[in-house]
Order: sequence, then structure tokens, then C-alpha cells
Amino acid sequence: MNPLFDLTGKVALITGGTHGLGMAMAMGLGKAGATLVINGHSSQEKIDKALQAYRAEGITAHGYLFDVTQEAAVTDSVAQIESEVGPIDILVNNAGIIKRIPLVEMSVEDWDQVIRTDLTGVFIMSKHVVKGMMERGAGKIINICSMMSELGRNTVGAYAAAKGGLKMLTQNMATEWAKYNIQVNGIGPGYFATSQTAPIRVDGHPFNDFIIQRTPAGRWGDPEDLAGTAVFLAAPASDFINGQVIYVDGGILATIGRPANEA
Repeated sequence: MNPLFDLTGKVALITGGTHGLGMAMAMGLGKAGATLVINGHSSQEKIDKALQAYRAEGITAHGYLFDVTQEAAVTDSVAQIESEVGPIDILVNNAGIIKRIPLVEMSVEDWDQVIRTDLTGVFIMSKHVVKGMMERGAGKIINICSMMSELGRNTVGAYAAAKGGLKMLTQNMATEWAKYNIQVNGIGPGYFATSQTAPIRVDGHPFNDFIIQRTPAGRWGDPEDLAGTAVFLAAPASDFINGQVIYVDGGILATIGRPANEA
């Protein structure tokens, strides 16, 4: 393997790595040689099912059940992981939620849950993982941002506020921790074909047609399209890249779009 992209001997912790985009990125890291540690908070059963999928690909993987928004649980789990698996070299802050509710109808409780999961949870995780990275003088943190770090859209105000904040948190983490040889960057996924988007990805559905029309690549992203970017930001190839967000969106943010009747 090209040493610029070789993660052999590295331990990578991926929050929300039991399914979807988190699993796709974790698969990429594992296939590049990293030992995986995945986190989930809903059930041990989901973690065990994901571990089976990783191990079927020949990837060494471990799973831990805890909530990224609970600092005491994060503190204990990070210590347990580093004791049982090894020092955490790579942290992928992927865990997140979205609530599609118009702002004028959104309760403060729903708002707080989104902000705490998508933004505060990243702060909590990074705060406790980075301490070991600082002591060792090396580390990679990858925050999963969003196109909503740049654009607004109806009904996702809390999510967009969290992801916009995450973009700036990424830059501030990079600013504070670069002197310890720690790189903190973000990935901003576009619209991807996952189980969550399956109901709206059918031919003739207005939103499916909109995304195909709006994306210069003319398609939804495949979760595996994120794997290469995750490996790049976790590997030596990105050692002098810091505080950046790479948008993996098929070109959406590069263009104003085209009229519906234009070929």
C-alpha cells in the first residue's frame, strides 16, 4: 500500500459507525489497515450486527455502547477504549440526528436535542480524545459536516445551525491543536443513497428529480464515495491540511444549477 494512505497500526474511533455513511467511511479506514472502534447508543444488537459486517471484510473491529452527549460516559468509554484496544489515532465525529420541523413550530426541546447531538457531542468527544493525541504529538480528527454548513433549506434550521457551528468548531480546533501535530478537518456530504433517503429516491418523486437536476454529476452519491476522502484525511497524505471542509457533493456547491428544461 502507498505509505501516504496506509493506516496500518492506527486505531480509528468512528461515532455512529453502525450503519449508513458512518459505516461506509469506517469500511474505508478499515480496508486501509486501521483497527476500527465503532460507537452506537441505541442498542448493543446494532453494534454487534455492524461488527459482523466489518469482520466479514477481514477488518479488525470493536464496538462500544455510549451516548456522545453524555460527558461522563464519554470520559469512561475513551479511557476503556485506550486501555482495551489502544491509543486513539483517528477520531471521526459522525454521530448525528436531524429533525425536519419548520422553525416556527419547533420546540426548544427538539432544538436542544439536535444542537447537543450534532454540535455539543462533537465538542465532548474531541475534548476527551484529543488529550491523548496531544500527549503523543499526533492525531487526526474528522468532523462530519454538511452542505447545510453552507446553505439553508426549509425545515432543517436546527440541523443547519449545528452544522454551520461545526464548520467553525472545526476551524477553531485546528487553530488550537495544530501545534501538537493534530489535523482537524471536515467532510461535507451531499445527497447520498442511504436507507433514510430510499423513500424519496424513486423515479418521479419531486425531490429525487430535484436532486438529479441540481447535481452536476447527475446522480445521488454512493456511500462508498465518502471512503476515499475519509482515508485521505486520516492518512499521512493530509498532514499539512488543517481546518478545511471537503464537500463530497457531486458539484452541487460549485454551481447555481440549471433550468429544468435545459439538457
